[in-house]
Amino acid sequence: MVWFQTNSQFIWPWAKNNPLIISMVFGGFTTYIFILGTKFVAAHYGGLVWPGRFIGFSAGMLVFAALTWFILGEAINLKTIISLILTTLLILIQLFWK
Repeated sequence: MVWFQTNSQFIWPWAKNNPLIISMVFGGFTTYIFILGTKFVAAHYGGLVWPGRFIGFSAGMLVFAALTWFILGEAINLKTIISLILTTLLILIQLFWK
């Protein structure tokens, strides 16, 4: 949802001309989802919020890269591939390192 909120301006002229409406429609619901996600991740990790931050950041990087490539057609170069490998490692470390 965040990707579409911020990047729909590059897809649809209507979104480019109506950023306030886009932010109002997506903003509240997206914020609510982030609050709930933080709550659930913190509960899973015994009250720790750092794991959720790393997982959220890394998942956002993966989703951003996939949607930007698929919808906007931007190429994924070697630097991006290495960054995606590193972000995947961040997720794996947070999930499996006890």
